[in-house]
Amino acid sequence: MDGQIEREKETQTERDRVKVRESWCPLRTLRTDLCRAGQQRRHTHISDSHSNTYYMRTFGHNTIDAVPNIDFYRQTAAPFGEKLSRPSLSELHDELDKVTTITPPFEDGLANGEEPSAAEEAAAALAAKEAKGGTIKFGWIKGVLVRCMLNIWGVMLFIRMSWIVGQAGIGLTIAIILMATLVTTITGLSTSAIATNGFVRGGGAYYLISRSLGPEFGGSIGLIFAFANAVAVAMYVVGFAETVVEMLNDVDALMTDELNDIRIVGTLTVILLLGISVAGMEWEAKAQIVLLVILLGAIANYFIGSFMAIESKEPKGFFGYHTAILLENLGPDFREEETFFSVFAIFFPAATGILAGANISGDLTDPQSAIPKGTLLAIVITGVTYVAVAISAGSCIVRDATGDHNDTVSDTVNCTDAACTLGYDFSICKEGGCQYGLMNDFQVMSLVSGFGPLISAGIFSATLSSALASLVSAPKVFQALCKDNIYPGLGVFAKGYGKNNEPLRGYVLTFCIGLAFILIAELNIIAPIISNFFLASYALINFSVFHASLANSPGWRPSFKYYNMWVSLAGAILCCVVMFVINWWAALVTLLIVLALYIYVSYKKPDVNWGSSTQALIYNQALTHCLNLTGVEDHIKNFRPQCLVLAGYPNSRPALLQLVHSFTKNVGLMVCGHIRTVRTDEMKPTGDRARCQRWLNKKRIKAFYTTVFSENLRHGTQFLLQAVGLGRLKPNTLVMGYKNNWMKFRAELSVLYSSDAFDLQFGVAILRLQEGLDISHIPGQGTLHPSFFEYLSLCPLLTDQRLLESSQQFKKKQGKGTIDVWWLFDDGGLTLLIPFLLTNRSKWGDCRIRVFIGGKINRIDHDRRAMATLLSRFRIDFSDIHVLGDINTKPKKHNKLTFKELIEPYRLKEDDMEQEAAERLKAQEPWRITDNELELYKTNRQIRLNELLKEHSSTAKLIVMSLPLARKGTVSSALYMCWMETLSKDLPPLLLVRGNHQSVLTFYS
Repeated sequence: MDGQIEREKETQTERDRVKVRESWCPLRTLRTDLCRAGQQRRHTHISDSHSNTYYMRTFGHNTIDAVPNIDFYRQTAAPFGEKLSRPSLSELHDELDKVTTITPPFEDGLANGEEPSAAEEAAAALAAKEAKGGTIKFGWIKGVLVRCMLNIWGVMLFIRMSWIVGQAGIGLTIAIILMATLVTTITGLSTSAIATNGFVRGGGAYYLISRSLGPEFGGSIGLIFAFANAVAVAMYVVGFAETVVEMLNDVDALMTDELNDIRIVGTLTVILLLGISVAGMEWEAKAQIVLLVILLGAIANYFIGSFMAIESKEPKGFFGYHTAILLENLGPDFREEETFFSVFAIFFPAATGILAGANISGDLTDPQSAIPKGTLLAIVITGVTYVAVAISAGSCIVRDATGDHNDTVSDTVNCTDAACTLGYDFSICKEGGCQYGLMNDFQVMSLVSGFGPLISAGIFSATLSSALASLVSAPKVFQALCKDNIYPGLGVFAKGYGKNNEPLRGYVLTFCIGLAFILIAELNIIAPIISNFFLASYALINFSVFHASLANSPGWRPSFKYYNMWVSLAGAILCCVVMFVINWWAALVTLLIVLALYIYVSYKKPDVNWGSSTQALIYNQALTHCLNLTGVEDHIKNFRPQCLVLAGYPNSRPALLQLVHSFTKNVGLMVCGHIRTVRTDEMKPTGDRARCQRWLNKKRIKAFYTTVFSENLRHGTQFLLQAVGLGRLKPNTLVMGYKNNWMKFRAELSVLYSSDAFDLQFGVAILRLQEGLDISHIPGQGTLHPSFFEYLSLCPLLTDQRLLESSQQFKKKQGKGTIDVWWLFDDGGLTLLIPFLLTNRSKWGDCRIRVFIGGKINRIDHDRRAMATLLSRFRIDFSDIHVLGDINTKPKKHNKLTFKELIEPYRLKEDDMEQEAAERLKAQEPWRITDNELELYKTNRQIRLNELLKEHSSTAKLIVMSLPLARKGTVSSALYMCWMETLSKDLPPLLLVRGNHQSVLTFYS
């Protein structure tokens, strides 16, 4: 009974909750049935509730507004969660009657118009595979620590460490180890900082550098880093093969000769390693564990043997730990022209390999945690091991020994070295020829060890483990590089196979490169280059941290805090210094290769955006310089035309953009303004801004694109004139195209030409081409990305064909000809400055400037000399100066008749109506032309100027002419447009220019 009552209470509670939900349905004007449909969807699709923000309960109420969620911040589908997108502002803010349908947010999984790159799509595909299970991932011990230790504990530990102690002594050997460890530790700290500044995908050093410094540095270092790892496979395999061949030689079991035996053993070894790698990361990891156990056993075997002093080993220089030996080996004894830096150069490659774990970052369970812990701990463990081996070897082995039991101390010999105190006289070794001791026997660690063959096994383990790590690293790095499509043509190596996305093609390529160098079997030249390739990677990793910290980007927030930007910079400099210490010519070769690849990638400009610190620093510098400019007053000498071009969509008027770009490129600012005429309540953000800017960048037009929404063209222009720009980077010249069909628009556009720009102290330039400027109506030309069907549409009409050809005329190189400058009115010099800037361009370099000025017939020579003097003071080259003495001559009658026919539709004709009616019509249509205007103003001059232009400049490549002005409120817009039409018709390309009457030219220094 109690249970039934309890169930009824729960039912009633649920009913109450439904009522509350209905009363709180989002935005109360929403119909009840839609709200119930939402509740039904919520009840029937409970499993979808985490992947759709609609109809979720936020703070106890139904709303589409979403609470913070980590899945909103993912770039693509990832192993740790699903890519989701929050509701857009328009979905939350717009009126409900504008929302016709409610759709799931971003069904395509892309927010804010983002388009997935090839790399992101591949990552998403990989994440989908991982979600199905079966992917092998490694923790920080097996994935990073083991790999780094195996790579750092190289063959150098067993066959060169004792020789280094003999040459440099214990003290300087420790200094060498600490110097190398300092470089690797700083690099490890920098690697940890980058690895913890966001999710790390596969690609190792390439991924870290490219996402920090951008594709230019990442692409150049990624290629040489992958190549260096591929050739390193050959180095380690040849080292292994040499040891095997020495053992065969000792037992007189060579197959052919030593060189060919090295090739045979090396080839068989690399085939075996390839098989292990192709079998999968799991098998490769198991092989690494086996090799680590052998290597640890060999190291332990050495230290155990160092405490087991055997009398039979004493003639070969091993006496066990003695203070006399320690003191004697404490200082250096450089021989055979060796120096501290030459010995350091030999040791340093033994300290490399710290990126072995980072190189398989895509196969780590948690790269952000694994890379710092594993890398830094490996550096500490291996560094301590190297120091311990150095102290141990220097404390129990003398530098020289004969190996002869009869070389004991006699009373007649004056002997003072450590061996003498222990009963042996090795003084004969000073003359050379001894085969034992630190300086002479590379296998002395086998002598010291408790079980010699285990040291040989350790050498095998060290070489094979390093070769295996390099054989895995190179394809992984190369695959990540190819996925980003930085180098076209290499995409074939981006494909992965199996559940682990194994780069099998990369394995085959690495195998071929390694095999080629194994067959050469002479690596003395390539070895220092490989070391320098690794060091170049370390230098850039350190520089990445410094650069990111210097840029001070809000996105630089590594969770690993134990780094310092100046320490990272010092690490980068140290890496470069070590490169030259190891081998100066190899360092130069490395730098030249990196520079060449950097220039290539910079030139190709791959379409990627990784939010690099280079972008952040450029922003900081641009902001700083803009602020600095605001504190400096403008000067005439630094004036440059900064143009606001009313171009609409940039590809609609290519001729206008190309001409303006010709005189603003690398000189002044160019902004392409686009006015979208819509009602205020219809303003909607679009993706046009980004697409238009990409189009400009693709066409290499150095300009900005901006758009405004306005109810009419004039208001939009006013917005642009007042708002566009930043500090001193603000337009000072309005440029637009002449509208050939202005008659259809009742001459309203003339207000822009004569009024608003001048009111705001802008200069104005208007370009007219007889064929027109706007090509947006031609199929395939009106959109930034024409469709296939537009290309298949009918061929353009003959007039459109001429228009297309005319629109490209400023894109090609102009041949020999003239730029005719009709400098009729002094506007401050802008009319003259623009042609001068044009002739500085290679496209216009063959054109010469001709200057036309007005004058009187009786002063032509005087006016010409005065203008020549002015131009020479301005340092502007010209080919000729024409003084127009007949500029005030009356125009021809048929031209006047043509003008009369042109203005006829726009005349007020006040004489044919009553005065009150005429005044009312003029108020309604202020563009109407009155008889008084025709009598008072300069109509005949415009007609006459057109005649002179046809007479003198009909063959010019470009005419630049002073733009006529009309006083506000006295000249109607229709009359002004008729002047413009008459002045500019039937001419070559004409640019009408009027500055703001402030000087832009000066002859003072």
